[in-house]
Amino acid sequence: MHSERVIFAFFILLALTLNFGFFIGDMTNPDHHNVFELFAAVVVSIIATVLKFGDKSHVGTMLLASSLVADLQLIAACIVWGVAVYGLEQPLSDHAMASIVSLSGGALLANVVSVVLLAVETSVHRR
Repeated sequence: MHSERVIFAFFILLALTLNFGFFIGDMTNPDHHNVFELFAAVVVSIIATVLKFGDKSHVGTMLLASSLVADLQLIAACIVWGVAVYGLEQPLSDHAMASIVSLSGGALLANVVSVVLLAVETSVHRR
């Protein structure tokens, strides 16, 4: 067993599950979406992206691209949250929360692509 592949797969799956955990719930209800879970999703997604930099294969470039998309969307969600709460100095509106969750949904889709690519690469890899 290759420990570096296990760590790589672990962070890809953890990024997906954290993002899903944040995404699920009523889109406009801030009580259903924890800011710390969004922060954890961003951190783990960035770690997963860094781990993908060493892979020079065609699948590796697709994995890196999907991870960069997820990072960009999650960081945008954090920026929207920060501006909505601290920039406007008002309670989080339904519109802002829906935008944050929508951005997280885009990142979730990119994470699903990463996991599917990883599964395909693993299944075609010779033993």
